[in-house]
Amino acid sequence: MFKLVGLIASRRGQQLARYEAVRCASSQSFMMNLFSGQLQTTQLFPYPDVLNEDQREYLQAFIDPVNRFFTDVNDSKRNDEASHVDERTMDAMWELGVMGYGTPVEYGGLGLTNVQAARLNDITGGFDLALSIHAGAHQSIGTKGIILYGSAEQKEKYLPQLATGKVFGAFALTEPSVGSDAASVKSRAVLSPCGKYYILNGTKIWCSGGGIADIFTTFAQTEVVDPETGEKRDKMTAFIVERGFGGVSSGTPESKMGLKCSVTTDVYFDDVKVPVENVLGEVGNGFKVAVNILNSGRFGLAAMLSGTMRACIQKAAEHVTTRVQFKRKLKDFENVQEKLARMAMHHYVAQTLTFMVSGNMDKGSTEYHLEAAITKVFGTEAGWYVCDEAIQLLGGNGYMKATGLEQFMRDMRVFRIFEGANDVLRLFIALTGIQFAGQQLKGLQKALKNPLMNMGLILQEGSKRLSRSIGSGGTNLEQFVADPLKDSAKLCSQSRSADNDW
Repeated sequence: MFKLVGLIASRRGQQLARYEAVRCASSQSFMMNLFSGQLQTTQLFPYPDVLNEDQREYLQAFIDPVNRFFTDVNDSKRNDEASHVDERTMDAMWELGVMGYGTPVEYGGLGLTNVQAARLNDITGGFDLALSIHAGAHQSIGTKGIILYGSAEQKEKYLPQLATGKVFGAFALTEPSVGSDAASVKSRAVLSPCGKYYILNGTKIWCSGGGIADIFTTFAQTEVVDPETGEKRDKMTAFIVERGFGGVSSGTPESKMGLKCSVTTDVYFDDVKVPVENVLGEVGNGFKVAVNILNSGRFGLAAMLSGTMRACIQKAAEHVTTRVQFKRKLKDFENVQEKLARMAMHHYVAQTLTFMVSGNMDKGSTEYHLEAAITKVFGTEAGWYVCDEAIQLLGGNGYMKATGLEQFMRDMRVFRIFEGANDVLRLFIALTGIQFAGQQLKGLQKALKNPLMNMGLILQEGSKRLSRSIGSGGTNLEQFVADPLKDSAKLCSQSRSADNDW
């Protein structure tokens, strides 16, 4: 009898330990934990202010020349009408170092941190979205793969050219029949009999900078042998491909709604001999390479649109403070004030998310993918909302080209499509969060299958949920916020506690 009781107690202890291990294996990601009913605030409070004094001074010294470039050298309307960036403008961008802003200093780049890069994108987005993308596609996705996954030899060979050598890089992933389902690319790379190079064949579409790039980060299916089973199967691999390898050609530039000066073309790879040394990362690991390149750059899109939103709000504010209707300035009408307030709110949230994500990345966080996706979705949709409302406030004037708002609208429309369509990112956010929460609940699920043997464990979890539902558990947000927000924080904590009773 005593032996049986001892066995039951021992089993209960083992199950409790296993459950606690699963339950406590929390992520540092705020959103991942939120899906599982936990409030992990380290990513949010205190707000990640990561720049030291030297970094602030370095950034400030860079901001003034960039502002002067956009006011004195660049002509956004000319770029848009010509669907081209002239040589003088591009030379000035190379001289500024903008084309290598994220490349480490040892390879000739500016070595900006993620927060510094976000601030740069915030500035450029307020002047010219198309030129921002022209430079951003080169740096944030065309070069980023080599920065993240390149070997020492690859970095030494390619990064100085891409940072200062007036050599463009491009990211070639999308294909005629493959968009959001990136792992299903049809391009193929076959290892040569001598084992020294791959023969690459395939077609890529909508490649930003594809017509002028000399170095491509591209992706193709390769045959991979499972080391355990010996089974052969196709897996995607990333490659660094030079136009000079031969067999690389580009189609005619696409005629687009917006971002006209950013050259977008098809790219064709016909029997291109790619040295095995140009595999980026590991063979068969291309999907991870592609996803992490895109994840690491998504905050940049929201940063650009933060600048665009600020410019739209400024144009709207200038109009309503001078325009008189019904013997009153527009700014004095309550519905106009509400529009401006909502526009400012959307801008503030998008900008705050951008610097929160980039700040956590600079702190060394590796669990930011959900937050980056949310920032991209919210930032791009907030940008559209703010621009549309600015046009509405300007009325007929807003519809005219002279204000620049219609160009902003044309340029920003694609932001909800590229680097992860918002519809797909919404699914990614939900499915990733639910999967994480499901893993957290496995221990409890097993316990519920045999309630008599796990009564202590079930009662323990039940008491925790009860305490949260009556507001006696969970994180108190009041300690993290400024005095004017404490009442709102208290309500948020109470609401969160009640919602956790699931």
